[in-house]
Amino acid sequence: MSNKKITVIGHANVDVLAAPVDFDRITAGSLPMKDIVMSCGGGALNEAVILKRLGAEVELVSKVGADEASEQILNFIKNENIPTDGIIKDSSGITSVNVVLVDAAGERYFLTNPGGANRKMDKSDIWPFLDTESEIVSFPAMFVSPILDTVALSDIFKKIKSRPGRVLAVDMTKPKNGETLDDLKECLKYADYIFPNEAESCMITGKNDPFENAKLFADTGVKCVVIKRGAAGCLIYENDRYIEIPAYPVVNVTDTTGAGDSFVSGFLYGLCNGYTTEECGRFGNAVASCVVEGLGAAYGVESARKPLERFKRI
Repeated sequence: MSNKKITVIGHANVDVLAAPVDFDRITAGSLPMKDIVMSCGGGALNEAVILKRLGAEVELVSKVGADEASEQILNFIKNENIPTDGIIKDSSGITSVNVVLVDAAGERYFLTNPGGANRKMDKSDIWPFLDTESEIVSFPAMFVSPILDTVALSDIFKKIKSRPGRVLAVDMTKPKNGETLDDLKECLKYADYIFPNEAESCMITGKNDPFENAKLFADTGVKCVVIKRGAAGCLIYENDRYIEIPAYPVVNVTDTTGAGDSFVSGFLYGLCNGYTTEECGRFGNAVASCVVEGLGAAYGVESARKPLERFKRI
């Protein structure tokens, strides 16, 4: 294992997952579920936990409220042997809690709280940690907090890249304020890697072709564009070259929650260990395949053993 450390900045929340949900049967009464599970999630927390389980040295910068949900998150992080120094506690705020409805095919639908701590994370929360961050910085929180507008993101990314040799990886959710690729040009020029999923890339560019979208993102200055395509695997564009990598075949897809986060974790693990870009994508797919087999965002990965076995097969 490389001694490179990874700092993950972004959202942590509590997820309440119900599965499998038959939306045609939801009425004003009750609907029995096979599984109802409470777990800790959020893109940054998911990445940090999976990276730690894979064997990486990791730290997490996030924000929670002052309530029972925050204690659940803090205890979970401690149990995963991840330092809690970077967890900002808002004494007047509430921790973000998501209700996740998972259908029979494993697709999920989120009910979110716009007043939670995730949506109130701002530049002042992140700035104090930027001088001491690791060789690799992962920022999966683009668009999670509407307070972090493109100006704030540009400042943060520029500060991260002010340290020579530091690698910046950026992930996103769907844009909250209708941001377009033109709006993001100033901040994306600092990114070494970006990981939109196919739907997110279409919303940002206004185009529907993943190959065209990958090139458009690269034109902003991003060195390597990785478009996550779910069951179709991933598409990588780097150095004017496209690389298509199929997903690892999974028979029993239970829940796709955290699949994208786990892919990025696997990709970053590969970077730490000197993998080629294509190998990073293959390992990311292997990690994601383990996660979708279980209910919850990180519970399919206990160590690097199972993902590495799958990685060697593809």
